[in-house]
Amino acid sequence: MVSVVELLAEFEDQRSRLFGLAYRLLGSAEEAEDVVQDTFIRWSGVDRAAIVAPSAWLAKVVTNLCLNRLTAARVQRERYVGSWLPEPVLTEDGAGPLETAEMRDSISFGVLVLLERLTPAERAVFVLREAFGYHHREIADILTLSEANCRQLHRRARQRVGEAEPRFRADRRQRHRLVERFVAAARDGDLSGLERLLAVDVASWADGGGKVTTARRPVLGRDRVARYIAGGTLRYAAGMDIVVAEVNGEPSVLAWAGGVLAGVLVPEIADEQIAVLRIVANPDKLGFLARQAADLSHFGGPTGS
Repeated sequence: MVSVVELLAEFEDQRSRLFGLAYRLLGSAEEAEDVVQDTFIRWSGVDRAAIVAPSAWLAKVVTNLCLNRLTAARVQRERYVGSWLPEPVLTEDGAGPLETAEMRDSISFGVLVLLERLTPAERAVFVLREAFGYHHREIADILTLSEANCRQLHRRARQRVGEAEPRFRADRRQRHRLVERFVAAARDGDLSGLERLLAVDVASWADGGGKVTTARRPVLGRDRVARYIAGGTLRYAAGMDIVVAEVNGEPSVLAWAGGVLAGVLVPEIADEQIAVLRIVANPDKLGFLARQAADLSHFGGPTGS
């Protein structure tokens, strides 16, 4: 007989990996936590002797719970007010669902947004194969599909997501400096400075969920985005604490108002310029990251800049 303590320890060894899987499948940290908790409930009541490979069993449960949620989420997101963006998570210094540096790209906002184009089955195959390195035979067992079907789903998903790869990716330190320059130019209302940092065809997407005022349609083009940022999104930065921290694998801007996280701006950088800006201001999507910041002693919570 396996004791409760042993069951808990075995599950805790897998928790981070399971959360990372659920987050990539759902694009929501809050929902990913719920899925992991539901998985633990099932794990605590299963006949442990009947499970040959615990990690595979747990991955199968998480994946199928996420597939059930994805089917409902597709309907909900069709009625979403404005642009829908994933829920941001801190990833610096090993925080969040990264596990390894090699998994960084699979958690970027660019990839997570593109994954929304896929069917639930395509998304599951893509994440299991590309982010976690499962073989097609293992994926077929998790999804209860044929191996040939999984290969076909993976091929289709790759074709639709492959465009997410940037043309040239600056190193982490260069990207961090670029974002700091962006913040300084935005706070100073320096339009020409902003324009130098933005790609000609830059696009800005904002997710307020209908709960805070944001642009409900994308803002397109260098001139328009520069004016939008200087005159709108960051003009409220006066009186706010602004922090540059790694979010979803990218140096990003966190804005705190009175100790409350008010918004997160995640840039996508290519060819040493900002190609896409994604702004999450929906308060329902900021709670998880705020809790992460509070839990990280080295992060120190919101500080002025």
